[in-house]
Amino acid sequence: MTKSDRRTAFLFFAPAASFMILFFVYPMFLLVRDSLFDSKTGTQFVGGENYIRALSSDRFYKSLYNTVVFVVGAVSIELILGLVLALLLSTGFRGSHAARTMFLSPLMIAPLVGGLIWKFMLNDQFGILNTILFKIGWIDSPQSILWLSDERYALLSCMIADVWLTTPFMMLVLLAGIQGIPESLYEAAHIDGANKAQRFWRITLPCLRPVIVVALLIRIIDAARSFDIIWVLTQGGPNFSSSVLSTMIYNSMARFNQVGYASAMAILFMVVLMAICGVFMMRLWNPNKKAI
Repeated sequence: MTKSDRRTAFLFFAPAASFMILFFVYPMFLLVRDSLFDSKTGTQFVGGENYIRALSSDRFYKSLYNTVVFVVGAVSIELILGLVLALLLSTGFRGSHAARTMFLSPLMIAPLVGGLIWKFMLNDQFGILNTILFKIGWIDSPQSILWLSDERYALLSCMIADVWLTTPFMMLVLLAGIQGIPESLYEAAHIDGANKAQRFWRITLPCLRPVIVVALLIRIIDAARSFDIIWVLTQGGPNFSSSVLSTMIYNSMARFNQVGYASAMAILFMVVLMAICGVFMMRLWNPNKKAI
């Protein structure tokens, strides 16, 4: 590479590097710096005291547990529903384009607005969900299930809202992956006598592996940092039963002005998330493994 080529490459790389430094490296530096100072004054250096405080807090572990449950439960359901809908739409049945538009409609709604919609739907006094369950005989009265104020259902309610809001994303990504599979593979399998189930397990699913891994990684990261829906629905309550790390960090920062403590929890949150993503990649992604 000549000196002129290196200069040209640097000029192309410089805007992206400047953006990363300004909006990622510098904020990360400030976050790490704040985590090492006293939460109240912000001027007294305390080292790892904020980290020790977080790691010795039962509420931190409770929020971490709720975050894992929320992510695993919501993303698993989204993957299954998204795959089923993608397979259905890939058949190209009459009206599939209209159905696709209808299924994608939740993506057009902001998470805050979606949370407000579900807050009304799950209301124990006039919510439509309890009314439907009462009319079909699943509950004794429209007020039987306190979706947002009962510790048993609060986190589940947040998961239901998140599944409704983000399943269309999973469906869209998987549908694009299915449509990218060469038709010749299915034709060859059909000639060899493979039925639909065999074609799905031996062709569709292996070919979708890279797409599924990417979609799951995006959704795991996005679900782990969910805040809007949970805050609108329950604000982490009742009794911290639906508190996740994002709501706990917000409460520490905005309500109690514990900047150092909140920064330390944010650092730990990112470390845990990076570890989960790393394990996930090693377990599910094997570039040396053939698709079929």
